[in-house]
Amino acid sequence: MTNETTPTAGHQAPAAAGHQHGPRMRWAKLAPEVYKAMIGLDAAAKKGLDATLVELVNVRASQLNKCAFCLHMHTSDARKAGESEERLALLAAWEEAVGFFTDRERAALALTEAITVLTDGFVPDAVYAQAEAAFEEAELAQLIALITTINAWNRFGVTTRLVPGQV
Repeated sequence: MTNETTPTAGHQAPAAAGHQHGPRMRWAKLAPEVYKAMIGLDAAAKKGLDATLVELVNVRASQLNKCAFCLHMHTSDARKAGESEERLALLAAWEEAVGFFTDRERAALALTEAITVLTDGFVPDAVYAQAEAAFEEAELAQLIALITTINAWNRFGVTTRLVPGQV
C-alpha cells in the first residue's frame, strides 16, 4: 500500500536536508542468516524483562541513534504494551521528567544511554551501580543484552536507511 509519503517502485520520496532517503538495500534478504540470528538474539534478550521497560529502552536507544525505522516500530509497540503518550513524549528528557519514570526505569534508561553513546569509551561506574541496585543480576544481564541488541538493530536500520512503516 502506498500514499504520498510512501515511495513506490522506481520513485523515491523527496530528499530531506540533502539526504536521499529510502532503503539503500534490503539487508535482511541479502544476509538472511544474520537476520535470523538477530531475531533470535532479540527474542532471547527480552526474556524475563517487563514489556514496557523493553520498549522504553528500545525507543530511547533508537532516539539516540536517530533510527526512524526503529522509532516508528518501537513507539507503536510501546503503545500496544500500555505505554502512555505522555511518557513517550517525555522520554527524550527522562532525566528532567521527575515523577514520570520509576527508579528502575531511570536506571535502565541511564544504562541505555551509557551503552549506546560510549563517548568516554566505557560505562561509568555510577551508572552501572545504579542499574545493579535496581535489577537482580540475571535481569541486569538481560538488560545489557537488550540494549546491545537494539543498538545493533539501529545500526542496520540507519546504515541501510530503512523506511519507517515499511518492511
